[in-house]
Amino acid sequence: MVSKEASGIPESKTPLDNSINHEKYQVGDIIESQNRSDGKDVAALFLAQLDPAVAAEPISESEARRVLWKIDLIIIPMIMVTVVLAAIDKVIISNAAIYGMKTDTHLTGNEYSWVGSIFYFGYLVFEYPSALLIQRLPVAKLYVAMVAGWALMMMCTAATESFAGLATVRFIMGMLEASAFPISSILTVMWWKTNEQPLRVAFYFNQLSSVFAGLVSYGIGQTNTTIAPWRLLFLVLGAFSFLWAGFLYVFLPDSPVQCWYFSDREKFVCLERVKTNNTGMEDKTIKWYQIRECLLDPKTWLLFLFSLAQNIPNGGLVTFSSIIVSGLGYSSLITTVLGIPTGVLATVWQILLGVITAHIPNSRCAVIAIADLVPIVCAALMWKLPTENKHGLLAAYYVFYTYWGPYVLSTSLPMANTSGHSKKLTMNALFFLAYCTGNIIGPQVFRSGDAPSYSRGYEGLLACLVVAMASIIAYGFLCRQENSRRDQNGQHLNIETSEETAFSDLTDKEKSSFRYTY
Repeated sequence: MVSKEASGIPESKTPLDNSINHEKYQVGDIIESQNRSDGKDVAALFLAQLDPAVAAEPISESEARRVLWKIDLIIIPMIMVTVVLAAIDKVIISNAAIYGMKTDTHLTGNEYSWVGSIFYFGYLVFEYPSALLIQRLPVAKLYVAMVAGWALMMMCTAATESFAGLATVRFIMGMLEASAFPISSILTVMWWKTNEQPLRVAFYFNQLSSVFAGLVSYGIGQTNTTIAPWRLLFLVLGAFSFLWAGFLYVFLPDSPVQCWYFSDREKFVCLERVKTNNTGMEDKTIKWYQIRECLLDPKTWLLFLFSLAQNIPNGGLVTFSSIIVSGLGYSSLITTVLGIPTGVLATVWQILLGVITAHIPNSRCAVIAIADLVPIVCAALMWKLPTENKHGLLAAYYVFYTYWGPYVLSTSLPMANTSGHSKKLTMNALFFLAYCTGNIIGPQVFRSGDAPSYSRGYEGLLACLVVAMASIIAYGFLCRQENSRRDQNGQHLNIETSEETAFSDLTDKEKSSFRYTY
């Protein structure tokens, strides 16, 4: 993918007459089909009704920077808190387990592992229906409904008494969260240019859920009520999620042009800023050749394999993190506190990686591969260190959480490197299919018979990370090779041609000006 800076296209300073002509062909990618009103796109309607005086003045760098700061300071925190809450209901099950949930719900054998996995079966089953809902409903309102829904399911979890009850609420919770990350990705495309996206994703797609869950768990662990601590944990977090749903309903807009606290000039600047994302317009017609092109592209399956392998450790640790730490000999209360540093370390690491990739063009795949060396070493240490070396195992466990940073960096690649609406939908579906499958497999790597050392689990995590590292290296190599081939064949970016094709529903393979990000 070619950014504006890399392609040599200057910052847009077109007046309204030119803007309308360009914007009405690209709004599908900017704000997707949920922003259509009575068959007309709301962005096109906004631009058509805009006072010419608002758009007549060219957009200066300082003005674009001010609008970007406003977007960053308002939109990022809202997405970030939502993503954290979505992660908490997965993370918190581990703390609930050491607070008595396994005993109170009579879990035996590997039933706890299945409680961890079944969440992603719900996620997987509802992925396609959620994609249809995203196309047909306003994204912000759907976001709110999903947050309220999983808040209700968290509170219902507190009432469960058996494996069947836990499995049921976890399955439904997975269904409700199936749209959370796709909507976050759509919001990212709406508000930020391609070269701005990795760092913003690194901020909101973080591991601070461990910090929040640890603090809440520690506080609840010291309460003395008739309600079991693990049940109170789900009730408190569910209530907080309900309050957050109300906040989002008021402050999160469905698109930049529907943002009530932005002026018309700021809305216009928002649209102008993202014109060069160049990943095509939305088209409701299913184009089977685009689906076939996606399925036959080796890059598709390398990215699929990376997402699958990288998420197996995530599924395992989300479910067993507190059990692993308590197995080192720490009390339940201390274990909840010891989980806090993992979130801080993982978040700082992924932001650092995001800063590096933002300043070094086409470095994402290399940075991901190098960053994966850190959790690979940690997995080897957790596998081979003797159980008596409690501090060494805890240190390796902490640093292992850097595995999340490489995955966060990879999440922008499917959108950045895929053009053509049907092809994008297929690529995103496969990427999230791999995410779900990895998280389903993860808890099964840790078997009850291996407790408390879980040596075979760490061996499995090590193998998965090696596969992930190899696949992302191969993916980056193919992207670089294709860019070089296009350059050598004289398929250079032509500005005039780009204006005609950048927002058409052509695939990246059909656009000679398209360059892949790696």
